[in-house]
Amino acid sequence: MGGLGDPPGGPPEGASGGGEDEYRSVVFDESFVRAARLQEYSAQERIADHAPAVRPRPARRHGLPRQALILVLLIALAFGTAIYMGVRQPYGGLAGRHPTEPLRMTVVPLAPRGQVPGAADPDFLYGHSPAAQFRVGAEGIPLPPARRTSHFSEGQVIAALSTAKDYIVRSALDPGVLTGGNVRSVRLLLDTNQLDQFDQSFERPAADGRHTPTGWLIRIDPARAELADDQIRVQGSLEAAESATATLEVTADHTTVYALRPAGAGNKAEASLFTVRRELHFRFDRDDLRLHQAQVLVSYVQAGPLSCSEDTSSRLRPLLAGQTARQGGPADTDPYSTGGATALCGSLARSALPGV
Repeated sequence: MGGLGDPPGGPPEGASGGGEDEYRSVVFDESFVRAARLQEYSAQERIADHAPAVRPRPARRHGLPRQALILVLLIALAFGTAIYMGVRQPYGGLAGRHPTEPLRMTVVPLAPRGQVPGAADPDFLYGHSPAAQFRVGAEGIPLPPARRTSHFSEGQVIAALSTAKDYIVRSALDPGVLTGGNVRSVRLLLDTNQLDQFDQSFERPAADGRHTPTGWLIRIDPARAELADDQIRVQGSLEAAESATATLEVTADHTTVYALRPAGAGNKAEASLFTVRRELHFRFDRDDLRLHQAQVLVSYVQAGPLSCSEDTSSRLRPLLAGQTARQGGPADTDPYSTGGATALCGSLARSALPGV
């Protein structure tokens, strides 16, 4: 048996003492290694008594990093904005919108050559006038058949015609507007770029072809006359056409006939007929069609019986039954003055009056 510190099988052959004895505690031969008893710690023992063999990995974060999340939000915001602008401004948006022009208006009074005929019954007057076959109210403004154009659908053409009809009804057939009442119902149908011109026309009327209230709507002086019959007669036409890839234009030409009596006279006074021929040119871009609004480009009005010498820019002052036109022509026109409009006047044909 080997001595203290010898391997279990005894000292190796050829081993010698001396300087090698000091390494005997750390140098083992093969038989010693085979005879050694190995012990593996259990998982629990390793956890309890030993440090873990590796460092724990940091907890994995679920979801996107902050920078990636911000990038996704920015992309979503840009995409949403593009969709919104495409829906709100289709077909090129503002780039394709035609500039809004101010309304150009002309009002021509028509003076009778003699006395204005009258009768107690308005229906009698209508029946003996060229308005005998006219329809009553909005029924006299039927919409024509609508057909699509190169750049506008049938529905868009119908929308343009319907808005033009609404404008005519509100500006020429509404008793409140006719007698000088609130004009807000007409204003709501205008393109927003024409609202300043409309407001200035009623705040500071001027016979300059730009700020004439009677160019926007039919307005009878309530101190002069009142409706003798609210069954206003109308006849005319509407036509729609595409003027450019981004605009539709509607031309309206209607003759409207009103039965009037002197203001405050009641049924005792005779009624007479007052006739207005009005041509309107409307323009619609896609925003106007969507918002049920219109740009009014041209308003050409002929109305009578009126006196040429009276101002017709703010209100129309009709001549009533038994009255004659005042002497004198229209107001003077100064060709050296800029910004004004030429004063015009015509003669009302006898055939346009009731045959009574």
